[in-house]
Amino acid sequence: MRLKLFHASSVAEAMQNIRAELGGDALILATKRTRNGVEVTAGVEAVAPLPAPIADPVTAPTSDRASQLVWHGLPASVRARLATGPLPFALQVGFRFGQLDFTRSAPLICVGPPGVGKTLTIVRLATRLVLAGKSPVIVSTDTCRAGANAQLQAFTKILGVKLVVGDDPTKIDEALANSTGSVLIDTAGCSPYDPVGLGGLAAIGRRSGARMALVLSAGQDVMESQDTASAFAAAGASMLIATKLDLARRIGGVLAAASVGLTMTEAGISANAADGLTPLTPHFLSERLSSRRSPGVSV
Repeated sequence: MRLKLFHASSVAEAMQNIRAELGGDALILATKRTRNGVEVTAGVEAVAPLPAPIADPVTAPTSDRASQLVWHGLPASVRARLATGPLPFALQVGFRFGQLDFTRSAPLICVGPPGVGKTLTIVRLATRLVLAGKSPVIVSTDTCRAGANAQLQAFTKILGVKLVVGDDPTKIDEALANSTGSVLIDTAGCSPYDPVGLGGLAAIGRRSGARMALVLSAGQDVMESQDTASAFAAAGASMLIATKLDLARRIGGVLAAASVGLTMTEAGISANAADGLTPLTPHFLSERLSSRRSPGVSV
């Protein structure tokens, strides 16, 4: 493969230069923002003949792409971010993506509305750490929902990890002080329109120094998802874990939530407690946005 590094003041200019020099078959391999614009690594198969240069850059999505984005329910402001270049590239430039870093000492706190899968997400992350030879500690501050901690107790017993239950701040302090590994904090479901509840989550985050991830179901109303993400971001959430993508045909709500500035990290793609998470990447989202999943049963 023939590789080349392109520098430009904007994405549109970079795409124009890439297409002019490498042709329409060029692959975008990496991108990053620089002080003067963007830096893009592109490549093309050496055996493939280069087509004639294309004079005009791609400045708008094809009609097929526009139709797909509308079908997924993306609002116009979000669709505008995806108007230039190959869809994976446009996603990478227009949104934030990252990984959950458990090498850091700061705990991870999962927050979100009721019923989005926070507890199952905590279990999945703990399972991942155990399989990697780590010894995480799970803290549950959910003392309200009936049966919430019974579920966690069952899983932590299987995994052989410690579970600390209680919404008393001293419980969290003790868990942090006594833990030598990662600390995962599960919380009770909170309405995005409950300032008292959001304030409580913000206080837990500040006291523990935790990184806060919003757990949110895919397939929900797009504007509600965006409003929910805004509310939790104001309370300290900086990351997004999207769940129940296996139950949703349209995923506009995921991107609408991320559009408030959250870093997309993981996607829940099955009901499997052990390995139901997959990295939420530009390529993954591009494939989902480019398809229309059919219902399993025709009525």
